[in-house]
This record gives sequence, C-alpha cells and structure tokens, in this order.
Amino acid sequence: MPFPSDTNPDNEVFALLEKERIRQTSGLQLIASENFTSPAVMHATGSILTNKYSEGYPGKRYYGGNVHVDDIESLAISRVKQLFGAEHANVQPHSGASANMAVYLGLLKPGDTILGLSLDHGGHLTHGSPANASGILYNFVSYGVTKGDERIDFDHMRELALQHRPKMIVAGTTSYSRRLDPEPFKAIADEVGALLMFDIAHLAGLVAGGAHPNPVPYADIVTFTTHKTLRGPRGGCILSKAQHAAAVDKAVFPGSQGGPLEHVIAAKAVAFREALDPSFKVYAQQIVKNASALAEALSKEGFRLVSGGTDNHLMVVDLRPFDAECTGKVAQLVLDEAGITLNKNTVPDDPRSPFVTSGVRIGTPSVTTQGMTETEMPLIANFIARALRHREDASAIAGIRQEVADLCSRFPAYPNGL
Repeated sequence: MPFPSDTNPDNEVFALLEKERIRQTSGLQLIASENFTSPAVMHATGSILTNKYSEGYPGKRYYGGNVHVDDIESLAISRVKQLFGAEHANVQPHSGASANMAVYLGLLKPGDTILGLSLDHGGHLTHGSPANASGILYNFVSYGVTKGDERIDFDHMRELALQHRPKMIVAGTTSYSRRLDPEPFKAIADEVGALLMFDIAHLAGLVAGGAHPNPVPYADIVTFTTHKTLRGPRGGCILSKAQHAAAVDKAVFPGSQGGPLEHVIAAKAVAFREALDPSFKVYAQQIVKNASALAEALSKEGFRLVSGGTDNHLMVVDLRPFDAECTGKVAQLVLDEAGITLNKNTVPDDPRSPFVTSGVRIGTPSVTTQGMTETEMPLIANFIARALRHREDASAIAGIRQEVADLCSRFPAYPNGL
C-alpha cells in the first residue's frame, strides 16, 4: 500500500522547512548552543535506522534484527572513547538533560546533597534549578561567581563543600565565558569525598579540538551534548570511569529511557569521526579566536562583557552600560528582525527576571563553521550595536538585515547544497 505522501506530498511542512533553511543560512546564527552540522550528519540522522527498535545495548537487545545497529552503536562508542580518552561511554542519552538526570539516578539517591553552579551565575537547569527535576529530587546547594571579577568563587565553593558534605559536585556551565580548569574542582571533591561530574555540554567540541582542558582524567563522570561546539546531531553522551559503567548504563536503560534513537547514534558516530580529523583542531581554535575578537569589538561598541571577556566560544553581554532601557528580551526581538539570532540571558545578580534579563548570550560556533574569522567579528559587533541603537527605526533594521544577508552570502553554510 503506497504512503500517502507518494501521491499527496506534504507541501505545507516542506515549505516551512525551506523557510527555515533560508532563515538559518541568510542570517547570523549566534546562539552559543547551536551549530551547523555536516550534510553527512544530517544524512545519518534522517536514515533508515529511524525504523528500528533496539532497547538494550550491543549484544544485549530485547528485539531481534539488531546486528547492524549493534555495529553502529559500538562504532560510536569506540570513536567517542578515543576522542576524549574515556574508559566507558554511553551514547544513548537523548539530550544533555537526560544524560545528567541519568547520572544522578545511577549514582545518587533522592535527597542527596549536590553542589552546582547557580543558574543566574551561568549554571544549567539540570544543575539544581528548583523548576527542574534535579532541584526537585535532590538537595542542590548553589555556588556562584565573585562580585568582582565574575569568575567562579572556589574559596566559597570549598566552604560550602565543607559545610554541606555533598555526595557529588557538578562542574560545568551554560553561560560562563571563562576557562574551566578541572583541577580545583577535583581538589575540593576529593577533600570532602564527593563524586565529580563535569558537564561539558558547551565545551565538548573545544575539548575534542584541544582548545579547552579535558576533564575526563579528573572527573568520575563527564556528560555532554553532541550538537553544540562538537557540531553533531542533537543528543547527549555520558563518559565515565570503568567502575561506574554498570550503574550509568542501567540508569540510562531501563532506568530513564526506552528505545534509543539509533539514527541519531549513527549521526553521533559520524560527528565523532569528523572531530577526530586533524582539521577539527583548527576549527576549535578558530571558534575561540573569533569569540575573543567579537568580545573585544563589542567592548569598543560600548557593551560590557561579563567577567571582562571570554576564554571559550561564548560571551555574556551586559546591555545596561550600552543602553539602560534595552533589556535582553527587547534586544533578542530586535536582532531577530535584523537577521541576527541570539538569546536573552541573565547577568550575575540580575535585577530583572529570567524572562526579561539585562543581557544577551552570544556564541561563535556557527559563524566559524561558515568560515568567518577575526576579520568579520567587528562587522558583526557593529551590526548588533547599530540595530540596538536604531531599534525604533524599521528602515534602519531592514538595511542592517540586508547587510547581514550579504555577509552570509559570502560565507555559505552549505556551499555544495544539502
């Protein structure tokens, strides 16, 4: 029996997909947690593996017909272990959030105390936000950044660790622009006998490319997403010491997930191979160079950079010195109209709500994938500044949008098509 689409294609959906392709490729994509994947990654994601159920793990499935699925998942596991130097890997988590929750489930008990970075100081929802299951099920104590240099306050973290004796310390951020050396986290965790989990969702590609320290030798557990700086499909991954392998695997399946998305796991395998290529190191280094150049250019335009700059792929921009009336929410909406995509973001101790914010977060992974370098970063900073200065002028915004499109046309994300 033919599929309905054979005779009646879904033009409505595919027309919207084409509009989204145009939006992505004709505008500046500056969301720090996004990137352009390769055509090979997209091909694997949309592959025939979407038809297959494969609950369990290679060699231990609950369904038949998984001989090739086992080979693909085993390939993904071996590649990611090689990429990061890990003893064990689980490539089945659907997302970074599900990876983090599986770790808590596998290694802790509900109510256990965990130290995590405060959300408004750069942490993630799954690092103990009271609105998230992590904060509901576990007793999270939040550490933060200093009021002075706005960098992680390790002295205060140690005081909290000694006071609360957590079972686990979570390192990792979602909007923190500075280097995260693993040694200070490890020292505090060892002092209080806590497990150390490092969430490198944002940093995975930089770690893989040698542009950021690798926490794998120091941490009991490392979690990450595959779709940010690593430039793979949307998904998660857990790396661990061998002693935690059984607990991690059991917590992912059957503890928190059912059938894995093997089409996405195939795409992860493709992305891991791409990240093992020597060219990926050049890419990772360029992301950091571009972020530094963009941060400097934004400072010259009158913006304040939280912590004074960046060591990685992102920056958090405090809008108040530039324009006290321009909130992050307003900036995001205006810049969308100008063809510049980024997200509103709180600054440390932000007086505004997380739905309004005093800042924005900006990242360089996508524009670096397009081939832009330090030369283009002052142009991007100028587009942002001009759009916000003239946010009430529709014609000015339209003009900037055209300039943005012209720049992107010189750096096509997919020069050979899709």
